[in-house]
Amino acid sequence: MTTDQVMAFSIIGLMMAVFIWDRFRYDVVAVLTLLLACAVGIVSPKEAFRGFSDDIVIIVGSALLVSAGVARSGIMELIIQRVWPDVKSVRLQLCFLVIVVTILSAFVKNIGALAIMLPIAFQFARRSNVSPSVFLMPMSFGALLGGLMTQIGTSPNVVVSAMREHLVGKSFTMFDFTPVGATVAAVGVLYLVFFSWLVPARARKTVSTNSSLADRDYISEARVVTGSTVIGKQISDLVKPAGGDAMVLQIIRNKNLISPLPDFLLAEGDTVVLEGTHGGLDSVINTAKLDIAKGRDVQTGDKLRQIDVVEAVVTDNSPLIGINAKRLNLFDRYDVNLLALSRPQERVRQRLGDIVFRLGDVIVLQGRDDIIPDLLQELKCLPLAKRNIMFGSLRHGLVPLTILFIAIVATALQIVPVALAFFAAAAAMIVFRVIPARDAYQALDGQILVMLAALIPVSETLEKTGCTKIIGHWLSMFASSLPPSGALAVILVAAMLVTPFLNNAATVMVMAPIATSFAESLQFKPEAFLMAVAIGAGCDFLTPIGHQCNMLVMGPGGYYFSDYPRLGAPLSILIAVVSVPMLMWVWPLT
Repeated sequence: MTTDQVMAFSIIGLMMAVFIWDRFRYDVVAVLTLLLACAVGIVSPKEAFRGFSDDIVIIVGSALLVSAGVARSGIMELIIQRVWPDVKSVRLQLCFLVIVVTILSAFVKNIGALAIMLPIAFQFARRSNVSPSVFLMPMSFGALLGGLMTQIGTSPNVVVSAMREHLVGKSFTMFDFTPVGATVAAVGVLYLVFFSWLVPARARKTVSTNSSLADRDYISEARVVTGSTVIGKQISDLVKPAGGDAMVLQIIRNKNLISPLPDFLLAEGDTVVLEGTHGGLDSVINTAKLDIAKGRDVQTGDKLRQIDVVEAVVTDNSPLIGINAKRLNLFDRYDVNLLALSRPQERVRQRLGDIVFRLGDVIVLQGRDDIIPDLLQELKCLPLAKRNIMFGSLRHGLVPLTILFIAIVATALQIVPVALAFFAAAAAMIVFRVIPARDAYQALDGQILVMLAALIPVSETLEKTGCTKIIGHWLSMFASSLPPSGALAVILVAAMLVTPFLNNAATVMVMAPIATSFAESLQFKPEAFLMAVAIGAGCDFLTPIGHQCNMLVMGPGGYYFSDYPRLGAPLSILIAVVSVPMLMWVWPLT
């Protein structure tokens, strides 16, 4: 191998190792990788920033904004709400949720489709007296399957389409993904509906009408005030009414932290840090007549407004991530109190104000009912209970759908390039005020856009230095004894195994050139192999960390890491078995 090839392999290997380490943001890793590639000379300064104007970045960014416009319109919720009250049995409810979220995900960002359906899933859980975990993981997997059906359904499809244009001179069109993607999605939906029993019911089967997550462990704080029944009593007396569903983590007295020994005597002014279920905390606080810790009474002028308490989950692009409640200062900035926090599969020992928010955290907010909807939208948190929260306005309901339809038709008929069609559609969303201009940048996922822009010149070095031909030759030697279907399966399974540890778009950036070189070394057309990369990269059913949808439902569903492969491993095998013959039929290898 040449020096440049050694450098390229080393840099890509180091990048993948840091991605897997998962200590730094994807965009930071990608930018540092680009700088390192420039420093060693395999990416020229002239080419370093070309990725920021590449069609891949334009299409992904525009599709995100268009998707946000459709999701915010409210028209989807209106249509769905006309249907779902008539769905009675748990099996039909699951079928309804998975089918709808799958279809929505073909045209709306995966997590946006999940956001629309999450409150309805919790309504079904309460109505049918079952755990929300019955619905949430199948819905997350359905959202991933739906993204396979169109070019804009998921980032890997957009990226592989543009990569095809770079590699072979012609991109995939809007519905080139549909024959294989729709077949795979249909088979996957049937599996999710009929094999949902593989999902463990992690939560209690009794779902409180006041809390969609009645049995999750929350962290909360309360003060011992005048009139509290536990003044002068022991901590064991305080938690006794909870029947084991609550415990004291810390006592704060005069700004000093005190270990909560069972015989410690409580005094007026003490702040008690509690951990427990919603019911356990409620029992302790009400029985002891404690004052729930909050900023202060939520008021407007002299008139007390209607107060709402809502549970929400922190999404992947929430501004909350990485800061604590004390620094955020929710009350002074938003007139809202943070009452409690729950974190999936982790016991949090800090005070509520000191906890640093993470993706998947479930928070309980208290505030005026006219503030909560806009606040959740600004904080990028998804409500877990339908409390008259509607993102967007029905006034614009048909406008974003019309804009999306025009963009799809223009692309399908090849009237204009995909990048131009969706850039124009994104601009139209702002012009027609579907998305306010101030919110347009929030709709864009800056992390994924910067990552893509930085990785485009890095991934091209694999081809320019001849690394893809080397890897393709190695793979062809391995696959020489395999039938064509086996060679195709190698690429699909490789992408499927890599994507939990890399961002799915990054997986395509690395795998697409390799797949093309592999196909050419076997004297096959590259289209089926590129499609296999997109399908594999878009199907992480094995872990909660490979896709934000999986991580998002982990806390609300009460899932463990090991729960994902229980439902996801058979689905992954099924996807591979169905995809390979469909790819060979729709995209002949010779």
